[in-house]
Amino acid sequence: MTLYHPDTIPLIIDGKTYNSRLLIGTGKYKSYEENARALEASGAEIITVAVRRVNIAASSEPMLQDFIDPKKYTYLPNTAGCFTADEALRTLRLAREAGGWELVKLEVLSDKKTLYPDMVETLQALEVLVKEGFKVMVYCTDDPVMCRRLEDAGAVAIMPLGAPIGSGLGIQNQLNIKLIAQNSKLPVLVDAGVGTASDAAIAMELGCDGVLMNTAIAEARDPIQMASAMKLAVESGRLAYLAGRMAKKEYGAASSPVEGLIKAGNK
Repeated sequence: MTLYHPDTIPLIIDGKTYNSRLLIGTGKYKSYEENARALEASGAEIITVAVRRVNIAASSEPMLQDFIDPKKYTYLPNTAGCFTADEALRTLRLAREAGGWELVKLEVLSDKKTLYPDMVETLQALEVLVKEGFKVMVYCTDDPVMCRRLEDAGAVAIMPLGAPIGSGLGIQNQLNIKLIAQNSKLPVLVDAGVGTASDAAIAMELGCDGVLMNTAIAEARDPIQMASAMKLAVESGRLAYLAGRMAKKEYGAASSPVEGLIKAGNK
């Protein structure tokens, strides 16, 4: 049986088309090998790389590139662990020198406890990176106004958090995420907070163009199986969004018409 799949609008980021709307990370896996297996199971084509934490340059040590081919997958260097605009700028300039990458993910955190983005520093870094020719996907708060400012400043994708990084709490403010997805002319991808497959499906049902996750897969009891589940969740959530959900009602409504019912006692 062939699955009816009406999604004819591809995910396009910085002019490149992707078949998968799921992005995954490279942190917290037991090994690069496990990470590679999860990536394959997920069907993702973009993988984030924390420049300050993952080895992409020291050839004397095990390298991510030995397990995940950068010619097959799009590497997305990010600034995980940066708390100022200056730190983020130095990190991404290093990434460009090391691998020639210009498509990057900007992430400037406010504090180590919440890992919420510092939007003042984020916007400051974005403006500089755009001037330097970087194509920037931006991790941000779920604030529709700030997301519009990031778009106006030259970002290529908006990545609002669903919940704090690594929390697994799911999308805490569905209204804001929906508003951001409706109003943005750029791809909108939920980044952070996804804990299980239903969270990913909800993000897609709200109209997002994709979902980025790391901990939800890496810290699952079976990361490979969870990666497969997330692949299906993103696909089904996208199909549900395209199909258009039924209207919500305050009261019950019979599935069958009430006219023409056979009355008791009729022969």
